[in-house]
Parts: sequence; structure tokens; C-alpha cells
Amino acid sequence: MKSTTRTVSPHKQVALVAHDHCKSELLRWVKEHRDALAHHQLFATGTTGNILSRETGLSITSLMSGPMGGDQQLGAMICEKKIDVLVFFWDPLSAVPHDPDVKALLRIAAVWNIPVAINRASANYLITSPMMTHEIDIEVPDYDKYLSERL
Repeated sequence: MKSTTRTVSPHKQVALVAHDHCKSELLRWVKEHRDALAHHQLFATGTTGNILSRETGLSITSLMSGPMGGDQQLGAMICEKKIDVLVFFWDPLSAVPHDPDVKALLRIAAVWNIPVAINRASANYLITSPMMTHEIDIEVPDYDKYLSERL
């Protein structure tokens, strides 16, 4: 598929997700980077978003819980260019019932070329990158061209 360029604003739309065993670690990370995150629009799956908002005072739009469709909601938002960065603290040692949704979310993030952090180290790299506070251009699939060629 051909690609096109998408300009991402300095004020990113950041999705925050954590599996049950990783919620406390994500909460700790969000508290450590609260000031930086406050400059961005934050989204999260249901339980995670409610915990983070309550514990940090940050404004976070909470979607459905992951197993109830929240991962898929985030995937749709990525396709609609409404999510610029995904921070997903997942537990690679525990199977979850909605594992296919998790894989689909990560696949969509890769398709739409958005930065993804899957643990504390990669999240630290992302949040401290100058790209988090500057306008950047990223290559994304040229879906309009793809669609026009198919019709």
C-alpha cells in the first residue's frame, strides 16, 4: 500500500492501557510523568482510566474496559487518527481472555505507524523524546488512495 504523511500536533492524543498485573506499574509511571502527560489529551481503557484519573487528578477519557471492547475502541481511534501514541503495559507472562483484541490493537498501531511503549523502559524513552512536544510528520497508509483504486 502506498503511504502519505500525517502531521501530528505537539499536543498528542495518548492512549494508556495496562493489564491487571501491570496497573500499579502504569500508575507509578503516570505519577512520575504527570506534568508531561498533562500537556496531552489522554485516553484509557475503562478500569485503567478510572484508576489513573482518580489517583493522579489528570483528565482522562475512559473507554470501555479492555475485555468489554476497550482495546477495539482504541484500535478504531487509531484508524481514525484520534490516537497518536500508545502506552500499553502488558503482561507477557499471563494469558488474558481478550488476547486476540490485544494483538489486534498492537497490529493496528503498527499499521498506522504510531509509537508504542510496552513497558517502563520504552515508555520512558517516549515521554522524554523531543518528538513528544513537537509537531512531527509520520508516514501512514494512504487509505483514500487505496480505496479509490479499489472502487
